[in-house]
Amino acid sequence: MYHEYLKEQITEIYHESHDIYGAPKIHYILNHQGDHASLKLVQKIMRELGLRSKTVRKWRPGPTARQKLEQLPNLINQDFSTTSLNQKWVTDITYIYTTLDGWCYLSFIQDLHSKKIIAHSLSKTMTVDLCLQTLKTACETQKITTGELILHSDMGSQYTSNVFNKALEQLGIKHSYSRKGCPYDNATIESFHASLKKEEVYLHTYKNFESAKITLFQYIEGFYNNHRIHSSLNYLTPNMFEQQLSA
Repeated sequence: MYHEYLKEQITEIYHESHDIYGAPKIHYILNHQGDHASLKLVQKIMRELGLRSKTVRKWRPGPTARQKLEQLPNLINQDFSTTSLNQKWVTDITYIYTTLDGWCYLSFIQDLHSKKIIAHSLSKTMTVDLCLQTLKTACETQKITTGELILHSDMGSQYTSNVFNKALEQLGIKHSYSRKGCPYDNATIESFHASLKKEEVYLHTYKNFESAKITLFQYIEGFYNNHRIHSSLNYLTPNMFEQQLSA
């Protein structure tokens, strides 16, 4: 059973690194998150799964590429404080494994003031359309003011795409980016990740896409938003906190 669990963890870490990490780095991450395994075992499992680190020609970005990265703004800059709803949202994508359909991808947006997951979408493909659907849902269910809302994300290709940023521009939403290799820039979303994985994903085996979609909906809407209390919200749930503000 633990061997199968390690397979899932190794596969997820490998794909999250864009298929770049080899056994040493995956071994380090596993042990750092508390999943103890020897380097030899990690190497063995990667061989079983056919996972190999991509080897690419050494390349140095030219001035244009460097300039593009430098121009991506970090508007939040680790300041997660808010005074009302819909001032700062954070968004991300996480991997969900299913037995029959393989990897699926959960996109979600969280409001930093209420800690509520205000929108989420599950897809079999990790494309910009998935992120756009999540954004659309959030904007349909929340009252936003043009020019006053910041959406914070990592620099994944979905979020840096022209299509996604054009949609934000049309909605009057400012885009903020985490710096590469700096998890503290999106610490609140990492906290939700930890809760989702420990309280739901690691405890279940999803048969297929549909079963995962139903179960994840029940966790997010039924438990996390409606029943899970947060010390930062004076031990209220996100929905209770939101309702208290409305009252």
